[in-house]
Formats: sequence, structure tokens, C-alpha cells
Amino acid sequence: MKNGHIYAVQMCSGTQPEENFAQLSALLRAQTFTRPALVCLPESWLAFCETPQQTLAYAEHSQHWVAQLQQLCRELDIWLAAGTIAIKAGESRYYAASLLFNNEGVEVARYNKIHLFDADVADNAGQYRESTLTCAGEDVVTVASPFGRLGMSVCYDIRFPGLYQAMREQGAEVLLVPSAFTTVTGKAHWQPLLQARAIETQCYVVAAAQQGHHENGRQTYGHSLIVSPWGACLAQAPEGVDVIHAQPDLTELHAIRQKMPVAAHNRFKSDFYE
Repeated sequence: MKNGHIYAVQMCSGTQPEENFAQLSALLRAQTFTRPALVCLPESWLAFCETPQQTLAYAEHSQHWVAQLQQLCRELDIWLAAGTIAIKAGESRYYAASLLFNNEGVEVARYNKIHLFDADVADNAGQYRESTLTCAGEDVVTVASPFGRLGMSVCYDIRFPGLYQAMREQGAEVLLVPSAFTTVTGKAHWQPLLQARAIETQCYVVAAAQQGHHENGRQTYGHSLIVSPWGACLAQAPEGVDVIHAQPDLTELHAIRQKMPVAAHNRFKSDFYE
């Protein structure tokens, strides 16, 4: 059973929300979608800011951009997994929120990024401290959709397999991983991590990514990827702005799970001792 088409958008976002939204709108309007269609955006697609303070400033206007996305979904008749948008969490902090809209523009799910990227990397930035102003989320989020049950995550989450096992226990069939991997970490770990999460959960993985040299000085790896539950790369973006797509086959997914029932064999799942 094939459940619609999933599209992953690769972007090179700048610091200005207006410019990034205009770029996205033009890109999507130029596409020919096979419906039902789910479009997945990368992390920080709306504003890839230079400082957390700049991100906090644009978070003040997040509802304006949410309304714009809702209108875009209605106009184009698409579901949209909107990467991440900064949404206020009190006076001086924000969530890195991943919002999912249906084709009527209704917000059907929200995931706040749980694992924050506080790390040192041998690139031109040198170090990353997302926790400076970002609030970590707490909830595992999966949601039913025409494309299978979607599990929501963001970028650095991919290094924590327990999150994906939890989503698998909730019935996830397609895992979304909007990202802005650095070039250094991407070359070393991007594809192996995505394939590992797909294989161990027996899910499709859809990873829309930032790519290129950005206005804020960052360099991101790109290589947006769609992976099958068997670990095969179904589509991968070249360099630059691009859109890739694949059509998940849930019949194949459940055949893989039946032949190799790893979820039933897992002695470390969260409810094992209940």
C-alpha cells in the first residue's frame, strides 16, 4: 500500500524571514506535486540567524509566519512539515518548534526539539550552544497521516536512538528529521546515522537539510535524504537548493517487520518490565 508522496526540500537559508519565505514559496509553486503530498522543510528554514538574540527577536512574530504557512498549504493542497520555527517560551527564551500542517492549513502536531546541540566542531563556527536561549522539549510526538504514522524529530536528535525507539513503540512508520548538519559532522556521520535509525526502527526516514555557505557564516552539509526501512537510499539531493521525493510503501514496511520482528524481540523497550 503506497500512501502518497513525500517531498524533502533542501535550502540555503539566510537571516531574513521575508527572503526565505519568498524563496520557499517560489520553489513550491514551481513544483508539480502528486497528491496527497507531504512537503518537509529543513531546520531553521525561515531564519538561519547569526545569534540566539536575533532568533529570539523573530520569534516575536512567529504567528505571522504560521499563518503564512497555513495559507500556503491551502493554496497548494499540501501537507507541510515545517522544519523548525522559533516560538517564544516566556520572555527571553524560545522553542525550536517543528509544526505539521494538513492540506487545509490546520496545525495537527507540534514537536519541540528535545536534544540541543551544545558541541565543539572543527569548522569556522568552532562551537555551538543551542541551549543559550532555546528551551528543550520533553514530549515524544507521533501523529497519524495519509502517509503513515509520522514520528517527529530535529537534527541533533538523530544521535539519540532511544527517541526513535520510543516513536517506534508509538507506531511510527515514517520518521522526519529536518536538519542543519555542519559540513564537518555531515561528512562523517550524516548518512550512517540516518540509515541506522531507519534500519533499527524499520521505518522510512525523511531528512530535509540545509546546504551551503550561509549568510550567518555557517557551512552546512546538505545531502537531503530519504531512506527505506531496509536502509536503502531512495533519494538524495545534490548540492544547492533542490527538492527530492519518494513514495513510501507501507506494505513493504510491514513485510519487513513481519519477517524480522525486532520490535517484539527488543528486551530494552520502555514497557519491558511493566
